[in-house]
Amino acid sequence: MSTRLPEAAFDERLAAVRDRLAETDADAAVWFGATSIEYLTGFHHVPTERPVALAVTDDRVEIVVPRLEVERVEPNPRIDGVHSYFDYPGDAPLETVAEMLAGLDTDRVAADADGAPGVMGYEGPALSAFVEVDTQGWVARMRWEKSDAEIDLIRESAKWANLGHRYLADYTEPGAHPATVSQRASMDASRAMLDALGDRYAVRVRGDGPVHAGYISGHETALPHGHTPNERLSEGDVLVTGASANVDGYRSELERTMFVGEPSEEQTHYFELMLEAQTIAIDALGPDVPVAHVDQVVWDYFEEQGVTDLAQHHVGHNIGLGGHEPPYLDRGWGEYDHVEEGDDVIRPGQVYTLEPGLYTEEYGYRHSDTVAVTEDGTETLTTFPRDLESNTIRH
Repeated sequence: MSTRLPEAAFDERLAAVRDRLAETDADAAVWFGATSIEYLTGFHHVPTERPVALAVTDDRVEIVVPRLEVERVEPNPRIDGVHSYFDYPGDAPLETVAEMLAGLDTDRVAADADGAPGVMGYEGPALSAFVEVDTQGWVARMRWEKSDAEIDLIRESAKWANLGHRYLADYTEPGAHPATVSQRASMDASRAMLDALGDRYAVRVRGDGPVHAGYISGHETALPHGHTPNERLSEGDVLVTGASANVDGYRSELERTMFVGEPSEEQTHYFELMLEAQTIAIDALGPDVPVAHVDQVVWDYFEEQGVTDLAQHHVGHNIGLGGHEPPYLDRGWGEYDHVEEGDDVIRPGQVYTLEPGLYTEEYGYRHSDTVAVTEDGTETLTTFPRDLESNTIRH
């Protein structure tokens, strides 16, 4: 299978936003968001204090970049014109954007934001200081449903995440340091992936390998976003793992709760509660199911078991080019102000993480699997075993 998005996908995306543009009074559509620019053109960059802006009209695609990105963007076959400024703050990025729009005979735009995001110290004028601006979120909404080609990339990511996770389990033993185990598993899985795919792999990393596999351990697991502690592993430790792989910018998510040695009765109890909650979530997911329902049935189970005080987050989220994307599997989704009519149900092409968790004062318990919604059901893309025995490490 291909590990790169087909060129035709970008043509389809640009055609879709041009259709949306034609329905407005705007002369051009503008994006400052790096992921949206990548989604429409395939040009990906590291967002810094130097703004990048993409403009799309009915017959042109033009972009403003800092000088240091010119050679990277110029070969892009979908971009008709490249405008650049030297750097920020010594130059004027938004003035360059305004000049680009003037050259496109643009007086009114539909933009994803009224100016560049204020990251890494950037402070600049609003785009509306130069042209009339209407806001739009077309690309953000388009990304909810993935094409078959996008799901293939996420499926490929899941395959290598599974390998990275297998290495994690194999290399974990009492006395090992979680940081070095994570590094070793990530490196070996990345080497295997690069050797297997060769030049079919679209390089999307800078120094690091395409696979990341690691875990937090001990009392850090009691925090949903805990850090890797500077403590070597010992018998009785609880681990919460995470593994993913970058395949042309798309990612999956695989997490498991694991035990170093035999778990205690209490640890087994919470593991089984968590596992059942995840099973309930996976079974509830499907086309035309209300988004809020998946989180609600898990909450109902937690209430039945008397453990709602141990839950700290909703069940999951969409995933793709972004690690977290809407829709969010949350009981409040249907009442969320930005949810339009019809967007309160799950649709084919959406890809979700299913990750209900329980967190005691001592340890956390969470599995996460990546599941694609199909026309008639679901497909679980991550395949590492979920049961207690498979997640107990004995040496």
